[in-house]
Amino acid sequence: MIVRGARAAQAQGADLIVTPELALMGYLPRDLLMNQGFIRRASEKLKQIAAELKDAPPILVGVATPNPSDVGRPLFNSAVLLQNGVPGQAFHKSLLPTYDVFDEDRYFEPFQGTQILELNGVRLGISICEDVWNDRDFWHRRRYHQDPIEAMAQAGAQAIINLSASPFTVGKQELRERMLGHMARKYGLPVAIVNQVGANDDLIFDGRSAAFDAQGNLFARAKGFEEDVISIELMTGQGTIAPDDYQPEAEIWNALVLGVRDYARKTRFRKVLLGLSGGIDSALTAAIAADAMGPENVLGVMMPSRYSSQGSLDDSVELARNIGIETMLLPISGIMQTYDGVLSDAFTGLKPDVTEENIQSRIRGNLLMALSNKFGSLLLTTGNKSEMSVGYCTLYGDMNGGLAVIADLPKMMVYRVSRWRNQRGPAIPESTITKPPSAELRPDQTDQDSLPPYELLDEILELHVEQSQSAEEIIARGYDEQTVRRVLRLVRIAEFKRKQAAPVLKVTSRAFGTGWRMPIVRQE
Repeated sequence: MIVRGARAAQAQGADLIVTPELALMGYLPRDLLMNQGFIRRASEKLKQIAAELKDAPPILVGVATPNPSDVGRPLFNSAVLLQNGVPGQAFHKSLLPTYDVFDEDRYFEPFQGTQILELNGVRLGISICEDVWNDRDFWHRRRYHQDPIEAMAQAGAQAIINLSASPFTVGKQELRERMLGHMARKYGLPVAIVNQVGANDDLIFDGRSAAFDAQGNLFARAKGFEEDVISIELMTGQGTIAPDDYQPEAEIWNALVLGVRDYARKTRFRKVLLGLSGGIDSALTAAIAADAMGPENVLGVMMPSRYSSQGSLDDSVELARNIGIETMLLPISGIMQTYDGVLSDAFTGLKPDVTEENIQSRIRGNLLMALSNKFGSLLLTTGNKSEMSVGYCTLYGDMNGGLAVIADLPKMMVYRVSRWRNQRGPAIPESTITKPPSAELRPDQTDQDSLPPYELLDEILELHVEQSQSAEEIIARGYDEQTVRRVLRLVRIAEFKRKQAAPVLKVTSRAFGTGWRMPIVRQE
């Protein structure tokens, strides 16, 4: 990909070609960075790329490089200049994030000093991702004591280039553009950021590389959520701005489609499957999967019990017809009767409760895993963030799977994204959107038998999960104390479930993935 992109840039007459942060390795390789063989192979590949691009313009490639000192961490997060067929000057990252999903201080040594690349008579300040996220005038509280960009400006840099692997969250690109525009305007320097695109595990990268003139005006932006090569005149502010859609629903849709597609491709799955309940969560997940994989590569499995309504079956069939996926019908009432018979003596004198409800979910989970094993298909889970937060999900049941597609979408956002998708053409049946949400595990069950209304629940969860507010802080905002304390207790006791969940595609500022590091056992 790097060679192909470099050749495209060369054909456009580039003087300098720039890749994203850690482009050769992908962000973040995590503990692969502790593997000496991995680092050695990266170095060998870098030399191969340099030799293959011997006739090309200089190219900055993001890669981890060894720290030659016997003090500090063993690696730098670097941008290496490939020129005349060999790797040459290296520029290292100064600010190493260790919050949310980031854990760079575990692997990298921070660079101290100013890094300037002189090319064709122009002094370019070379920075890497977090280095541009610490402007004292833009942020109310700076995370780091030093500001590499300020140092570069003082050292006579005439423009700033930033290699970035900035994970997607809703609304982040608009923030990124405001911040970089402010920086360019403050120092009177053009700024270009080259951002990674694609998905690695739970992280999604939206691309949208961009450039700003010395007045802080955006003059170039690459496509979002797909590979792109753009050519800009950095010093004169000439470039093109790709069309984009910053609506939250559109951003989420594009991110999740990319996340599913890349996760399946990189784990070598060509087909996916999921359970279709007739509810909105599985419907949205199926629609995302159809866009990501192609409808011919998606199987929807309907597993009705004696509590399943005909309406739910009809909705599943209509959904599958709308998006063009294959379906399979596996009724589970007979299996439920077998479980009842086997457990009847053990459960003598005990009333039916959540145990029997969970058995239904686990029967379905076993069937789906059997199909996944037999067909070699990736099983997608369909639970949303609201349910994951409070444990309204069943371990070894509906939580079974290799990827949690919408587990970072609050329930009300699931509705918003579903309606947005339907504006593009029939997909999710209207009755699926309008009917009361229900797991259909007992007669006349609705989710609100067990949970506060989703509108209220999502507000409390957003304050607690994403803004880290305590019960007292949330209650002070006017929320009912009993409801708040109940919800936060559910969040706390469901931690053991989340520790065993499939990877969650991250789209909000705080997802239940690598950025969520809560202990299971804690006192409150």
